[in-house]
Amino acid sequence: MMEPKKQSKNRGFYVRMKLLNHNNGGNRNRGLFCYRYFKWVLWFSLSFYFFASFLFNHKPNTISKTTVPQYSKASRALIEYPETQHHRDSLNGLKIYVYDLPSKYNSDWLSNERCSSHLFASEVAIHKALLNSDVRTFDPYEADFFFVPVYVSCNFSTVNGFPAIGHARSLISSAIKLISSEFTFWNRSSGSDHIFVASHDFGSCFHTLEDVAMADGVPEFLRKSIILQTFGVKYDHPCQKAEHIVIPPYISPESVRKTLATSDVNGRRDIFAFFRGKMEVHPKNVSGRFYSKKVRTVILKKFGNDRRFYLRRHRFIDYQSEILRSTFCLCPLGWAPWSPRLVESVVLGCVPVIIADGIDLPFSSAVPWSEISVTVAEKDVGKLGTILENVAATNLSTIQQKLWDPRISRALLFHDRTVEGDATWQVLHALTEKLSRSHHRSRVLSE
Repeated sequence: MMEPKKQSKNRGFYVRMKLLNHNNGGNRNRGLFCYRYFKWVLWFSLSFYFFASFLFNHKPNTISKTTVPQYSKASRALIEYPETQHHRDSLNGLKIYVYDLPSKYNSDWLSNERCSSHLFASEVAIHKALLNSDVRTFDPYEADFFFVPVYVSCNFSTVNGFPAIGHARSLISSAIKLISSEFTFWNRSSGSDHIFVASHDFGSCFHTLEDVAMADGVPEFLRKSIILQTFGVKYDHPCQKAEHIVIPPYISPESVRKTLATSDVNGRRDIFAFFRGKMEVHPKNVSGRFYSKKVRTVILKKFGNDRRFYLRRHRFIDYQSEILRSTFCLCPLGWAPWSPRLVESVVLGCVPVIIADGIDLPFSSAVPWSEISVTVAEKDVGKLGTILENVAATNLSTIQQKLWDPRISRALLFHDRTVEGDATWQVLHALTEKLSRSHHRSRVLSE
């Protein structure tokens, strides 16, 4: 039987156990032993219960180092930056109208999963971001610019798997005929406030071979428009005759995060100089043209047996993990000067070694390329070993420290929803510098 003990002013309520027994003598001693035994068992049980409850509800706010991959500062910064949406005020009140074109111009191409993930997929990413952006307006009469969402790089060749863009000119021409017949906005400015994406090798010339692209030039119907293109050089070139903004090639932010989350490298850079990609032993291929202007061939011949260089010619699905292990990442030109390696090396903390004479790099106002990369002239590619050893011995740590700035990585990646400072935001910021082309702004100022 259990009965409560009377409370006093100085003592709290507790339970007193009283064991009833009706025997005398030896039974009395046995009852005393049982009473003491059960009292201690009850005390121990209650103490253990309250102690366990305390531990369960008061977990320390720490994470075991053994369960969290250790990344470089650059890697951690890339994962941790806040994905806050941009504000229209920071973009001078910019407003963009996105044409709702029939699906044959864009979404039909998404039946091929590569369309939204390959290196030319900025045309898809920018379209998605604008649809979700707070700069989008549904009133075309208040728009500063008009975005024409035509995907031209998603038609992949069944022979080699590369984008076949022979249809690009006719597809864009068809879209322009459609919007000019149904709306008045194209005709009033001849398309000067309209935006297109040309994310393949030679941009607004819409051809994959430079000599043909240069001969064809920019299509007449696009020469007054604004082209967002990965192709950019600092010298006079026929494929830059239209107003343009140089953008980075597309690298999936998700693929970068996956690499950082799954690569157990502990921030080590055990590869000195890295390159994986096409390197022809005999650069003059069946087209009669010299791929990479022989640069990659020289790299292979000169440094193929150099233990400082990790050179591979074959595809490897997890090659981003190799970039994460590398100190220097070679970014030589291919057919065109630009390369997806420019983005991958930066966002994975590897110093890009740019070998492409006269290249115009994207978003120079946000990415201090001269401070985070090494530039080597094409004629000096045979001296790569000496050049990189000199950098490693002098200012490598300074370059790496600047490379770790998360704002730089953010500026080179496209997201489905625009993040302030990301690649789509950089495009929008560049457009604010072209507001003199806005028919709406010009009309408002004249009133």
